[in-house]
Amino acid sequence: MSKSRKLHQLITEQEQSDEKKKKRHDEDGDGYTPHIRLENFPGGPEIFEMVVKVCYGVKVNLSASTAVLLRCAAEELEMTEEYSPDNLILKTENFLSHSVLSNTQETIAALKACESVSSLAESIGITKQCIDSIVSVASSSADPLLFGWPMNNRDSTKKKNKGSTLEVLSEDLLELSFPIFKRVVQAMKAKGLSDNIVETSLIRYAKKHIPLITSRSSSSSTIASKNQQRELLETIISYLPIHNSSATSTTRSLFGLLRSAIILNTSEKCRTVLEKKIGSHLEKATLDDLLIPSYSYLNETLYDIDLVERLIRHFLENAAVSLSSTSLTVVGKLIDGALCEIASDANLKPERFYILALTIEGCTHAAQNERLPLRAVVKVLFLEQLQLRTLVTAVTEEDGGETAGEAKVYFGVWEEVLKENQVLRLDMDAMRTRLYHLESEYLNLKEVIAKIDKERLYVANASPRKWSISNKFGCKFKTQVCDSHESKMVDGRCQRR
Repeated sequence: MSKSRKLHQLITEQEQSDEKKKKRHDEDGDGYTPHIRLENFPGGPEIFEMVVKVCYGVKVNLSASTAVLLRCAAEELEMTEEYSPDNLILKTENFLSHSVLSNTQETIAALKACESVSSLAESIGITKQCIDSIVSVASSSADPLLFGWPMNNRDSTKKKNKGSTLEVLSEDLLELSFPIFKRVVQAMKAKGLSDNIVETSLIRYAKKHIPLITSRSSSSSTIASKNQQRELLETIISYLPIHNSSATSTTRSLFGLLRSAIILNTSEKCRTVLEKKIGSHLEKATLDDLLIPSYSYLNETLYDIDLVERLIRHFLENAAVSLSSTSLTVVGKLIDGALCEIASDANLKPERFYILALTIEGCTHAAQNERLPLRAVVKVLFLEQLQLRTLVTAVTEEDGGETAGEAKVYFGVWEEVLKENQVLRLDMDAMRTRLYHLESEYLNLKEVIAKIDKERLYVANASPRKWSISNKFGCKFKTQVCDSHESKMVDGRCQRR
């Protein structure tokens, strides 16, 4: 009662209200002890016992988590300096400032302890202090010296220490509940930390708590149901930076998020955000990343071809703004590799196949493939023409980036491919004419066969005498012969005459 204003007030009020009970107990000879109840006490009975020990001078061992709970308990009991000097609020605040907030791991442990007393820890500012300390360490560790600038030995040692601090910080943050972790990410963005740090932290948190991403269950994850995983994944994706990181590992991780988003059936907006981020740097993807199985029963193909088309569309939209011939070449080779994998799928239609051809080599191979329909060949050649025009435009609009010799090489390639294109077009015209004649001959042949069938039916229904006479005179019906190069037909009736 000498240290806590609240306990003094509660016990005094209790004694005044139970005066009659006290007199009765005194008459009976047994003492009276007032009882009070503290509902939802921060930390429960264990922390209240530690408060009592501190009040009576008993030594207690403090940690980051117990210090947070003791600070909240002291606030709840109103153990201020105004009420009693050298009180518990001041003691716990000093311990937090000097022993907890100065250490990264201890700060995260204290922040984790704030989860059980979130409202009280928030009101007295412990949560904000811990978050600010974490973000300050992260911003100081993300020094430009860490990313490839020249350094002396002293700076190199400094880099190693900072890098290990940032790595430990990232690992420990994964243990936080998502509401607290989300606030840390928001503070990182407000502090101006790089998108790479923010994006990496979000992706690592998703891998830790969503087993589908890594195809293995995490024992420390508290998120069990698919609905919880879906809500968490949608929230994480909504917090991803708009501009994608340049790291290849991040692109691979984004594909992992996309697979999980498809399986968990997240919103279309959520998947579109991921597809745009992946498509903007599709040249950093691998063939294994691109070939995502069809998880929907609506898709007949083995792999999700619609997804591949959307990723290519997003890539081309980004390429239209900043055209890079190297990126186009890499993505073209990537799509060619994907075509080799999906070509054996019996449910894949030819129209879907040639749409995915980006490269000149792929278009030329498709144009010379005799098994493709004629209409498909025409569209492939048309696409090849568009690519040639884009190539010429890119060369003519280069302002100082290309030498005259390189420009000549570009135009030499263009002229060579154009000649091949013209030869293919002539072959296609000849094939179209040939096909027309074949169709005409087929129709005429069909009519003749129908007439022959009628004559045979008439002879079969005639008398045996007529049939023997026909055999005697040696009436024969010869099969018609059609020439694929000439529109001539030999009529069986002429042979009989």
